[in-house]
Amino acid sequence: MTITFGQIAGLIAALAFLILVVFICAVLKNLVTTVKEMNTSIKTLTKDADSIAGNVDELLNKTNVLLDDINHKASELDPLFRTAAELSESVSDLNEASRSMAEKVVHSTENAAKASMAFRFGKMAIGLWDRRKTKSK
Repeated sequence: MTITFGQIAGLIAALAFLILVVFICAVLKNLVTTVKEMNTSIKTLTKDADSIAGNVDELLNKTNVLLDDINHKASELDPLFRTAAELSESVSDLNEASRSMAEKVVHSTENAAKASMAFRFGKMAIGLWDRRKTKSK
């Protein structure tokens, strides 16, 4: 049995093809394993994303309830702030009235002092006039 160059070339080509098939099978096996792991990871990520989305919805609902409560309480505080502003205005008006009253009292005291001084001078003048009359007689 003699083997020709064509047969040897065919045998080498067949062996090369066999080695190529074996390597491709090994790569495909690893690829299948990787794809399965990716599918598992994607399923886990999907479940986690759904869980997070549910938690976010719950958190948003609680936040909306809390915001409504804060808005309600803030609206209840508005009259208090208005009353405080009105009280501030009243205190300011009272201070202004007190200053005005104090100015009037000071002015009245000054006038009373002037009147008192004028009365003393008048009394003194009358006393001097009486003495002069008494001396002249």
